[in-house]
Amino acid sequence: MAEKKKITRAGLEKLQAELDSRVAVTRNEIAREIEFARSYGDLSENAEYTEAKKKQAENETKIAELEDFIKVVEVIEDDEISSDRVSVGTTVGLKTLSETNDDFMATKGETVRYAIVGAQEADPMHDRISDESEVGKALIGAAIGDTVSIPLEGYTLVYAVLSIEKGDQV
Repeated sequence: MAEKKKITRAGLEKLQAELDSRVAVTRNEIAREIEFARSYGDLSENAEYTEAKKKQAENETKIAELEDFIKVVEVIEDDEISSDRVSVGTTVGLKTLSETNDDFMATKGETVRYAIVGAQEADPMHDRISDESEVGKALIGAAIGDTVSIPLEGYTLVYAVLSIEKGDQV
Protein backbone atom coordinates (compact mmCIF):
# COMPACT_ATOMS: atom_id res chain seq x y z
CA MET A 1 0.00 0.00 0.00
CA ALA A 2 1.25 3.49 -0.84
CA GLU A 3 2.47 5.79 1.90
CA LYS A 4 -0.19 8.25 3.07
CA LYS A 5 0.53 11.86 2.09
CA LYS A 6 -0.68 14.54 4.45
CA ILE A 7 -2.82 17.36 3.15
CA THR A 8 -5.08 19.97 4.64
CA ARG A 9 -8.82 19.95 3.95
CA ALA A 10 -8.43 23.15 1.87
CA GLY A 11 -5.60 21.56 -0.11
CA LEU A 12 -7.69 18.48 -0.88
CA GLU A 13 -10.63 20.63 -1.96
CA LYS A 14 -8.35 22.57 -4.32
CA LEU A 15 -6.99 19.34 -5.86
CA GLN A 16 -10.49 17.89 -6.18
CA ALA A 17 -11.66 21.08 -7.92
CA GLU A 18 -8.74 20.83 -10.36
CA LEU A 19 -9.55 17.17 -11.04
CA ASP A 20 -13.25 17.93 -11.56
CA SER A 21 -12.40 20.77 -13.95
CA ARG A 22 -9.97 18.65 -15.95
CA VAL A 23 -12.55 15.84 -16.27
CA ALA A 24 -15.67 17.95 -16.93
CA VAL A 25 -14.28 20.99 -18.75
CA THR A 26 -10.77 20.50 -20.13
CA ARG A 27 -11.50 17.01 -21.49
CA ASN A 28 -14.49 18.35 -23.46
CA GLU A 29 -12.57 21.38 -24.73
CA ILE A 30 -9.78 19.14 -26.02
CA ALA A 31 -12.28 16.74 -27.61
CA ARG A 32 -13.77 19.68 -29.53
CA GLU A 33 -10.26 20.76 -30.62
CA ILE A 34 -9.54 17.24 -31.89
CA GLU A 35 -12.85 17.08 -33.74
CA PHE A 36 -12.22 20.48 -35.35
CA ALA A 37 -8.64 19.53 -36.30
CA ARG A 38 -9.90 16.33 -37.96
CA SER A 39 -11.99 18.48 -40.30
CA TYR A 40 -8.76 19.71 -41.88
CA GLY A 41 -8.26 16.31 -43.48
CA ASP A 42 -4.99 14.34 -43.65
CA LEU A 43 -4.03 13.67 -40.02
CA SER A 44 -0.44 12.70 -40.83
CA GLU A 45 0.43 16.33 -41.66
CA ASN A 46 -2.09 18.06 -39.40
CA ALA A 47 -0.25 20.14 -36.77
CA GLU A 48 -3.49 21.19 -35.06
CA TYR A 49 -4.53 17.54 -34.64
CA THR A 50 -1.08 16.55 -33.34
CA GLU A 51 -1.08 19.41 -30.84
CA ALA A 52 -4.62 18.63 -29.63
CA LYS A 53 -3.71 14.95 -29.14
CA LYS A 54 -0.64 16.02 -27.19
CA LYS A 55 -2.81 18.24 -24.95
CA GLN A 56 -5.21 15.33 -24.50
CA ALA A 57 -2.39 13.00 -23.38
CA GLU A 58 -1.05 15.62 -20.95
CA ASN A 59 -4.51 16.22 -19.48
CA GLU A 60 -5.20 12.48 -19.08
CA THR A 61 -1.81 12.03 -17.40
CA LYS A 62 -2.57 14.84 -14.95
CA ILE A 63 -6.04 13.40 -14.26
CA ALA A 64 -4.49 10.01 -13.46
CA GLU A 65 -1.86 11.64 -11.20
CA LEU A 66 -4.54 13.58 -9.29
CA GLU A 67 -6.75 10.51 -8.92
CA ASP A 68 -3.82 8.41 -7.68
CA PHE A 69 -2.75 11.11 -5.23
CA ILE A 70 -6.25 11.67 -3.86
CA LYS A 71 -6.53 7.92 -3.17
CA VAL A 72 -3.54 7.99 -0.79
CA VAL A 73 -4.02 11.24 1.11
CA GLU A 74 -4.50 11.61 4.81
CA VAL A 75 -6.56 14.72 5.40
CA ILE A 76 -5.51 16.73 8.41
CA GLU A 77 -8.75 18.09 9.81
CA ASP A 78 -8.81 21.43 11.65
CA ASP A 79 -9.76 19.79 14.95
CA GLU A 80 -6.68 17.54 14.72
CA ILE A 81 -4.32 20.51 14.47
CA SER A 82 -2.76 21.81 17.65
CA SER A 83 -0.83 25.02 18.17
CA ASP A 84 1.41 23.25 20.71
CA ARG A 85 3.75 21.80 18.09
CA VAL A 86 4.55 22.47 14.44
CA SER A 87 2.59 20.14 12.14
CA VAL A 88 0.88 20.14 8.76
CA GLY A 89 -1.84 22.75 8.98
CA THR A 90 0.05 25.18 11.21
CA THR A 91 1.81 28.45 10.54
CA VAL A 92 5.08 28.91 12.36
CA GLY A 93 6.80 32.19 13.21
CA LEU A 94 10.57 31.91 13.28
CA LYS A 95 13.55 34.08 14.11
CA THR A 96 16.71 33.44 12.12
CA LEU A 97 19.66 32.76 14.42
CA SER A 98 22.22 31.78 11.77
CA GLU A 99 24.49 34.22 9.97
CA THR A 100 23.59 35.62 6.57
CA ASN A 101 23.99 33.25 3.66
CA ASP A 102 23.49 34.61 0.16
CA ASP A 103 22.04 31.30 -1.08
CA PHE A 104 19.15 31.45 1.38
CA MET A 105 19.00 35.21 1.89
CA ALA A 106 18.50 34.63 5.61
CA THR A 107 19.54 37.55 7.75
CA LYS A 108 20.40 36.98 11.37
CA GLY A 109 17.59 38.36 13.54
CA GLU A 110 15.07 38.36 10.70
CA THR A 111 11.64 36.92 11.46
CA VAL A 112 9.77 34.80 8.95
CA ARG A 113 6.46 32.94 8.84
CA TYR A 114 5.85 29.68 7.04
CA ALA A 115 2.67 27.67 6.59
CA ILE A 116 3.48 23.97 6.88
CA VAL A 117 1.51 22.09 4.24
CA GLY A 118 1.50 18.78 2.38
CA ALA A 119 3.82 18.40 -0.61
CA GLN A 120 1.04 18.96 -3.17
CA GLU A 121 0.17 22.30 -1.54
CA ALA A 122 3.72 23.61 -1.22
CA ASP A 123 4.55 26.99 -2.73
CA PRO A 124 7.85 28.24 -1.28
CA MET A 125 7.57 31.53 -3.16
CA HIS A 126 4.48 32.22 -1.05
CA ASP A 127 5.92 30.86 2.23
CA ARG A 128 4.05 27.56 2.03
CA ILE A 129 6.62 24.90 3.01
CA SER A 130 6.15 21.17 2.45
CA ASP A 131 6.33 18.83 5.41
CA GLU A 132 8.59 16.69 3.19
CA SER A 133 11.15 19.46 2.51
CA GLU A 134 14.34 19.68 4.58
CA VAL A 135 13.04 22.79 6.35
CA GLY A 136 9.59 21.30 6.88
CA LYS A 137 10.91 17.98 8.21
CA ALA A 138 13.16 19.80 10.68
CA LEU A 139 10.32 22.02 11.94
CA ILE A 140 7.72 19.25 12.38
CA GLY A 141 7.26 18.56 16.09
CA ALA A 142 9.03 21.72 17.29
CA ALA A 143 7.44 23.78 20.07
CA ILE A 144 7.54 27.49 20.90
CA GLY A 145 10.95 28.31 22.34
CA ASP A 146 12.73 25.45 20.54
CA THR A 147 15.82 26.07 18.44
CA VAL A 148 15.83 24.13 15.18
CA SER A 149 18.99 23.47 13.16
CA ILE A 150 18.49 22.57 9.53
CA PRO A 151 21.58 21.17 7.82
CA LEU A 152 21.52 22.15 4.19
CA GLU A 153 24.18 21.71 1.53
CA GLY A 154 27.23 23.51 2.90
CA TYR A 155 25.23 25.51 5.43
CA THR A 156 23.19 25.13 8.59
CA LEU A 157 20.09 27.26 8.93
CA VAL A 158 19.12 27.89 12.57
CA TYR A 159 15.71 29.15 13.67
CA ALA A 160 14.10 29.89 17.01
CA VAL A 161 10.40 29.02 17.07
CA LEU A 162 8.48 32.15 18.14
CA SER A 163 4.88 31.18 17.45
CA ILE A 164 2.65 28.38 16.18
CA GLU A 165 -0.86 29.02 14.92
CA LYS A 166 -3.51 26.75 13.50
CA GLY A 167 -4.20 27.30 9.83
CA ASP A 168 -2.55 28.99 6.89
CA GLN A 169 -1.77 32.47 8.21
CA VAL A 170 0.89 33.59 5.69
